[in-house]
Amino acid sequence: MVRHSQRMNEAPTRPWVITEKSGRVMAAHCTCMAALGEACSHVDSKDVQTNVSEEKRHRLPQPSAELNHLTSRMNVSPVIVNYEPQDYNETDPLLPNERYSGSRFSGSQDAEVPSESVCSLVLQILVPFLLAGLGTISAGLLLDVVQSWDVFQEITEIFILLPAVLGMKGNLEMTLASRLSTAVNTGKMELASEKWMLIIGNLALKQLQSTVLGLLASLMAIVLGWIADGRMPCNHVVLLCSTSVCTTFVASLLQGFIMVGVIMGSKRAGINPDNVATPMAASFGDIITLALLACISQWFYSFIELYSYVLYLLDLFLLCLIPLWIVISSKHPASRILLRTGWEPIITAMAISSMGGLILDKTVSDPNLAGIILYAPIINGIGGNLVSIQASRISTNLHLNFTHGEVPEDQKRCHQPCSTFFGSGPNHKSAKVLLLIVIPGQLIFLYIIHLIKGARTMPSALFTVAFLTASLILVFSLLCIADCMVHCLWRRGKDPDSYSIPYLTALGDLLGTALLSLVFLLLWCSGDTGGI
Repeated sequence: MVRHSQRMNEAPTRPWVITEKSGRVMAAHCTCMAALGEACSHVDSKDVQTNVSEEKRHRLPQPSAELNHLTSRMNVSPVIVNYEPQDYNETDPLLPNERYSGSRFSGSQDAEVPSESVCSLVLQILVPFLLAGLGTISAGLLLDVVQSWDVFQEITEIFILLPAVLGMKGNLEMTLASRLSTAVNTGKMELASEKWMLIIGNLALKQLQSTVLGLLASLMAIVLGWIADGRMPCNHVVLLCSTSVCTTFVASLLQGFIMVGVIMGSKRAGINPDNVATPMAASFGDIITLALLACISQWFYSFIELYSYVLYLLDLFLLCLIPLWIVISSKHPASRILLRTGWEPIITAMAISSMGGLILDKTVSDPNLAGIILYAPIINGIGGNLVSIQASRISTNLHLNFTHGEVPEDQKRCHQPCSTFFGSGPNHKSAKVLLLIVIPGQLIFLYIIHLIKGARTMPSALFTVAFLTASLILVFSLLCIADCMVHCLWRRGKDPDSYSIPYLTALGDLLGTALLSLVFLLLWCSGDTGGI
């Protein structure tokens, strides 16, 4: 059966094929309207296999003399194929993809994205990595400024909310980028109708998720703040909820459009979007989200005492849009599935990021650990950016070469950390490249911070070594976890594009904040201010 792309509620068409025992096609037909003029292509979308058992061949009836006469009049060219019925969508590409010859439509069983040289891989990763780093530096510098604003001084629970809201780029933007990158690499965005259905469905789903996650993140910050301080004024509750929901909604909308543009531009330029999309999502995500969070919270804080009802009405309006996003996202099969099953990873990731926010809230309030707020977005962002590239690449490779539940032979044994980096596969090569660019990348970012702040002295050797060591440990750990996690999710039949990146970026926030706290604690114990 073949499903309609534009009329999803109608019964699927039923194309049929009659073959000889040898597999020679004698006749083919379909129940759709186009078949009346013998112009139907649904028959071609039936997948063919190279090996069919003799038992299946003997089940096929012998063609009659009348049928042979009919097929000769229809001018049907005999083609040797093997028939095995499967359920496919009529919008699946029928010809091999010219750019990505490794798609599952090319007929190869060992399909891969075209091989990349080390130089090409480094160049494709390095540019978006540096742009993402500049985004995290900007976010750190901005956070260093806005932490003295009235709203951040009076309502310190915003620091608990901060990692969860910034982590939305991993929960939503990077997940969207990974899904669309995989769709491009597997040829599922070649047809315009399918492409726009996929994009609109995913954007609507993302707006729904951002609204719900914004509300849940604010509730988590309220609970953790109440546990830590033993009190939570009502006006703090209202402001946190309104700020979180409004920030995530607007940021998600802006970044969604940016992501679609980046992926479509990468496709046209012949660049693998797996190497570009997730870092670009991070580079825009941090600075956009943080700027919106700071400005919106300060604006709400300025009139909450006089016009608190405005915040209630705003929350009600955004929540009333939820049914609209549900209707739109349910139009496409892929987003409809995620509408039911995609909540577990993003909610769990939000809770993990909130734990990192609690650590940040306690360290920011400690005068002995001054300066940590500047470097937190940098170490967390760089770790999340690099591991997202690797997770997206592994996921694409699995989609191209393996069915759900099937993994490479080396992943069926107990996972060892060194196996992530040593091997002949393309993902081993990318893991080594990603790990090796951590040290030079962080040195560049430290120097840029030094120039922007106009400091007279460079950071001390102790701080530099400790910071680079923490960054290296973080990225090494995340790459090993990603290698194991993505294959485990695939083995269990779950899509790594939707599940792995939220977990990995949330773990990056938690581990990065913890490691950075240890670095500043080490500096305080040694009496070294670090030149920071």
